[in-house]
Amino acid sequence: MFAPTESARVAVVTGGTGGLGRACVESLLARGTAVAVVDRLPPKDLPGKAISVTADVTSPDQVRSAHEEVVDRLGDVSILVNAAGIARSTRFADISLDEWQSVLGVSITGTFLMTQACLPGMSAAGWGRIVNFSSTAGKNVSTLGGAHYTTAKAGLLGLTRAVAQELGPLGITVNAVCPGLFETEMARSLAAGRDLDAYLGGLPVPRIGQPSEVGELVAFLASDQAAYITGASVDINGGELMV
Repeated sequence: MFAPTESARVAVVTGGTGGLGRACVESLLARGTAVAVVDRLPPKDLPGKAISVTADVTSPDQVRSAHEEVVDRLGDVSILVNAAGIARSTRFADISLDEWQSVLGVSITGTFLMTQACLPGMSAAGWGRIVNFSSTAGKNVSTLGGAHYTTAKAGLLGLTRAVAQELGPLGITVNAVCPGLFETEMARSLAAGRDLDAYLGGLPVPRIGQPSEVGELVAFLASDQAAYITGASVDINGGELMV
């Protein structure tokens, strides 16, 4: 086993062009980690020295090719951040099967495929960090998204626990972060027509979260200092679940 030193670690961040995903990329880069952003569409710009790999995370062939490209360009993946996700506010009675499968496919199937692709390298090294993006919705009900979004995020918590139990003896930790409302384009779009500020004002920490706060949490879970944390779902929501 050859566990990578901190300066030699390679991270993949899916959905790394979005608000929270990009914040994870920036936080990992700041710690000296080489980062590959895997997204369906190429980013308009990349922070720091991150590289871009275009792939649909719901496609086994594209995930396999993306992983091979990352390894060829940067080396074996030691950190995986599954941040890709789709949020739709469609009410339950109006959700089409295609929309249902799309929302669950990116969060659940995408996380499954990317984790399987990165597993051999982590296992060989005896060291790995996997961070999955769930949500406050995974523990309660989404404030802005529909039933499919809540279902996908709840499913990720179960996937996180099951995989953490299997991979812990291999030196690989698997955790989930559960963000509440954050200052992202997606959140503002879903909140159109709603008094979001009034809702936020009722939280114990009465403000919207900043993406950098999630980025720092993810970077910690991907570090040596978090080696005894696995199977956890870490809330970062201003106390929203207490309201």
